[in-house]
Amino acid sequence: MKTWLIATLALAAAGVQAQTADPLKAAVAAETRLVGNVARDVYRHPYETLSFFGIKPTDTVVELAPGGGWYTEVLAPYLREGGQLYAADGGSARFKAKMESMGVYGKVKITSFDPAKGQLDIAPPGSADAVLTFRNVHNWMGIGKAQDVFDAAFRALKPGGVLGVEEHRLPASRPQEAQASTGYVQEATVIKFAEAAGFKLAGRSEVNANPKDTADHPEGVWTLPPTYALKDKDRAKYQAIGESDRMTLKFVKP
Repeated sequence: MKTWLIATLALAAAGVQAQTADPLKAAVAAETRLVGNVARDVYRHPYETLSFFGIKPTDTVVELAPGGGWYTEVLAPYLREGGQLYAADGGSARFKAKMESMGVYGKVKITSFDPAKGQLDIAPPGSADAVLTFRNVHNWMGIGKAQDVFDAAFRALKPGGVLGVEEHRLPASRPQEAQASTGYVQEATVIKFAEAAGFKLAGRSEVNANPKDTADHPEGVWTLPPTYALKDKDRAKYQAIGESDRMTLKFVKP
């Protein structure tokens, strides 16, 4: 009985040690992440998403349009020791202040990224192992610059580099509006942009899928959490749906 107990405890300890040794799990569990952002892990699945994209702690990664820095909070500590994170930002004072607020962001390089103004030097050409974008393609379609962004990602990547795209998904049965004003985009549309830039589709993941999302809401994707564009109207209904159904696509630069 004692032998069995000792063996069980040893296995449990080994499991804890293995989990602790996973730098991506450690980054997702980082105490520097905002509590409100951590609460959205149930919808955004950062560990599974970055694992699918194959991001390693020694990689040079470009995050396009980081917004409030939701994914930056995970990528910065993950890449801090052995890799490099470029945050391709549009000059947000709020994001810059966040990057200056804690040492964990000390190595993040902010590059100028404003597709509307043609500012697309997201990283030195051929320098990146991965370029990542999370729920941004509809914004670039809205200003007619999506293809320019995919082209810029291709230039920034090394041969064999990965473009990872997460985006609100419009069912294939629905017509795709050129400006994607609802926030939803067909997978075929994203693939078309990527292939036109020179990428090859390397894989699809359903890790961010949500079959409850019908993608036909009064205020588009912003009807759903976390935005709740209708405020308290039918809030319980949209809360029950949860965040949007999202495609997660991996492309490779040949």
